[in-house]
Amino acid sequence: MKKTNNDFEEKTSIKRCKEDVIFDTVLFVVLTIILLIVAYPLWWVIISSISDPKAVSSGLVIWHPIGFNLRGYSEVFEDDSIVRSFLNSILYTVCGVLVNLAVTLPTAYALSRDKFSGKKIVTLFYVVTMFFSGGLIPTYLVVRDVGLLDSMWALILPGCLSVYNMIVARTFFKSNISEELYEAAEIDGCTQGRFFFQIALPLSGAITAIMVLYYGVGHWNSYFSALIYLSDKDKYPLQLVLRSILISNEAALQQAATTAEARAALNAKKELIELMKYSLIIISSIPVLVLYPFIQKHFVKGVMIGSVKG
Repeated sequence: MKKTNNDFEEKTSIKRCKEDVIFDTVLFVVLTIILLIVAYPLWWVIISSISDPKAVSSGLVIWHPIGFNLRGYSEVFEDDSIVRSFLNSILYTVCGVLVNLAVTLPTAYALSRDKFSGKKIVTLFYVVTMFFSGGLIPTYLVVRDVGLLDSMWALILPGCLSVYNMIVARTFFKSNISEELYEAAEIDGCTQGRFFFQIALPLSGAITAIMVLYYGVGHWNSYFSALIYLSDKDKYPLQLVLRSILISNEAALQQAATTAEARAALNAKKELIELMKYSLIIISSIPVLVLYPFIQKHFVKGVMIGSVKG
């Protein structure tokens, strides 16, 4: 008698016990609750940014938008500085990430090689900077003396290397790019530089994606460095302009209203400002939300290799 495919599948399939089913069910429920807790604030900000400001201020907006309204976005983009600062942030982020990768990856690769005799001393030199720094005033004096004030390089060069990211990348190279692979390439006349660019980098897509995400989010969300080093408002990044708009709007709300008409106008302005806040949050979050899905598949692999085997 011939065995059917169904009989084969029944014998090869692993029977799950009752405890496994209960565990998977509980885990699914817990993770679903965590997902809702994390996703709901973002969803609420989105629906609040396109809802009627009176409905938002009165607490009626909970699960879906009420009174479709794009006034918050229109008010934000009426300011020309928003578009200009958005482009500035894109420029600073792209240039900053390129500089970060150009510094971090070669450093991490060099420190991951066993034949680099001075790697322990150099690594210690880098690690010390994680615990001790010169402080704000000395850093500002250095930036000023080298002529970087009021330029985008003041936002990029002082922090061009993150020691933590470098250590993660170093561990990735050490775990995935073996010395035997280099020795085989060296027999064919391959140099260290050629090996890094033609073999190591193409095999390091996961950690490169993680570095792009880490550095990119850091540059995009940064505003303090621009606040310290930039004086030309045309060079402000998006986060600094949004901060200035919110501060100026909050200051306007401190005005006292003595008449009924003035109080009504003040309340309307307060509702509009609240609507603009949500619109500004969405605008500043869009690039990161767009970038993450493209590198999500590399995220877990890159982080776990760099942290678990370090």
